[in-house]
Amino acid sequence: MKIGIVKEIKESEYRVGAIPSAVTELTRRGHEVVVEHNAGIGSGYSDEDYAAAGAKIEKKAEDVWNNVDMIYKVKEIFPEEYKYLREDLIVFTYIHSNAHKDQTEALMASKCTSIAYEDISDDKGEWPLLSPMSELAGKGGFLAALHFAQTVNGGAGKLLANVCGVATPVVTIIGCGHSGIGACELASGFGNRVNMLDINYDAMLKAKEHFPDNVNFMFSNRENLVECLKVSDVIINCILWPKTRKDHLIYREDLKMMKKGAMIIDVACDDEGAVETCRSTCHKDPIYYEEGIMHYCVDNIPSAFAQTASTTLCNATLPFAMAIANKGVKQALKDDKHLRRGLTTYEGKLTLLETAEKLDLPYTDANELVKEF
Repeated sequence: MKIGIVKEIKESEYRVGAIPSAVTELTRRGHEVVVEHNAGIGSGYSDEDYAAAGAKIEKKAEDVWNNVDMIYKVKEIFPEEYKYLREDLIVFTYIHSNAHKDQTEALMASKCTSIAYEDISDDKGEWPLLSPMSELAGKGGFLAALHFAQTVNGGAGKLLANVCGVATPVVTIIGCGHSGIGACELASGFGNRVNMLDINYDAMLKAKEHFPDNVNFMFSNRENLVECLKVSDVIINCILWPKTRKDHLIYREDLKMMKKGAMIIDVACDDEGAVETCRSTCHKDPIYYEEGIMHYCVDNIPSAFAQTASTTLCNATLPFAMAIANKGVKQALKDDKHLRRGLTTYEGKLTLLETAEKLDLPYTDANELVKEF
């Protein structure tokens, strides 16, 4: 199979879909890899690195898109890239189809096969291609709080660490998943008083075994949340909010009970989601204020750590990319129910139920589809 690696065009996106070691693995198995000029430069990988791994380098994106069987990338497809979509193309990337109706319709119209990283499951009911980025987003969220708390960066000038002679800062983390655990590792390691909120008692009990005594686990209800809002220097939201919900965990009015100089870090970046006042920002313009509270809602935090992010993401995605390349997409989908769970569009049909319901589009069951292969 001929596989293409293109340079990401999203603002401040420095990750790359496949690192040179992945190219080596693919080419060793007889596949051809074509890489766009400087596709990996933001992650620290030069064209020479890719060429040494066996890739062919193309100067223009169109020369990659138009001459490969599969595009292997990181971010969703942008309008400038719609023209490259075609019926015999496989697109393997993060898609977030329910958040981008125009993209979903473009994928359907092109009749390409698209498979979304974020929707591929595993036997534990988790999302193995999402969790590496979730951990980085959580850790990056705490580091952002550490940065923007500094006086020179517009913050209250409070070091988020246990310093002798001053009150220890309080950090509240909402969500005990991969993002929350990542944030908690750093926040607790710096000696802060950390409140961890979740509705999953088993998840909290499991996490409690690995964290020091400065981490307090609390059931996520309104009473506990209000208590945390009043005392916290930082609130880090790490839970994804269903797109169909109109309510929130933290409302605009709630910000008035927060301490002066406190901040909200929304790792999930759902516009008006769990936090009513949150809206997505970018690395070049990351913060804004609502009700006097600083908000940081960058929607691609892992890109700030592009080499680490590209490596961990590629480690997770490569086995699936390899299966598609080795077997062909039809057989790979037929053999692996978890890969099939990530199928978004096929021959013009939308195969992701959540997106069909959210966008009110016709749905085709992928499990029924593969029976025709």
